Order: sequence, then structure tokens, then C-alpha cells
Amino acid sequence: MLRMLVCLAAAAVFAGGIALSASGQPGPCKPTASDTPGPFGRLDAPRRAKIGTGHVLQGRVLRATDCAPVSRAVVFLWQAGPRGYVYRPRGRASVVTDRLGRFRFEGPVPSSSGFRPPHIHIAVIHPAYEELVTRYVVRRGAKSGRIKIVLTPLL
Repeated sequence: MLRMLVCLAAAAVFAGGIALSASGQPGPCKPTASDTPGPFGRLDAPRRAKIGTGHVLQGRVLRATDCAPVSRAVVFLWQAGPRGYVYRPRGRASVVTDRLGRFRFEGPVPSSSGFRPPHIHIAVIHPAYEELVTRYVVRRGAKSGRIKIVLTPLL
């Protein structure tokens, strides 16, 4: 019976996305893999959380060493439109994470570009962490999505 309870507790921790070390403290998170910036990956996007409607992306930015939230990180987002990538503010935005490391971005469902499925490019910048560029692939027919981004501290 005790063994079953331990297994259930471990499954609950795993399902909840919480990593604990032997001391019971949060353990490290695996850093998010970097990606190529894609076209027009300039980090000068207007500060806004909405560029259209059709898809909502919610994210969380965490620190690799202990999975703690990273507040005040600047998250840049850009995506292809119906005519591909066109450099102008319409398909770009930037947001700042809150005290829990959360951000929200709303825009049209991105178009496919070349052989890649529809996706949103994401760059995250914070003075205490390595810069990261990654992307979120939008599932076919999805109206919303979630992403967890894990940053590596500089020191």
C-alpha cells in the first residue's frame, strides 16, 4: 500500500510539472533549445500583446537552475502572414513577463513558410540570462497554445 502511495505521489509531481530534488526543493529545469531567428528577427518590435485575432499563445519563462519564474524578461514575437514574411510592425510584438514569468500574445494563426509548419518565432532577453531564440509550432486547427521557456543564467 505504501509503495502504491509513493508511486501515486511521484506521478502527481511529474504530471504537475514540478521537479523536486532529494531535499524537497525545486530541481533544475532543462534549458530551452535555441533555434535560428528566421527572417526579420529584429528585436525592435512594438510593445503590445495583440496583433490580431485567431490564436492565443500563453507562456512562462523560467530559470534553468531552479525553475523559478523570470520576471521582467522581454519576449519578442514575430510570425509569417498570408503573404509570408514582410518586414513591418504588423506581424511583430513584444511583451514583458509578469512576476510569475507569464506572458500572453494574441494574433492571427501564422501562415506556413516554405516547408515549415505554421509557427511563431520567439526571442527572450533579460540582462541576467543568455539570450534565447526559439519558435512555437502551432498545431493544425489550434486556437490557443502554451509554451514553457527556460533560460540559462549568465553566472
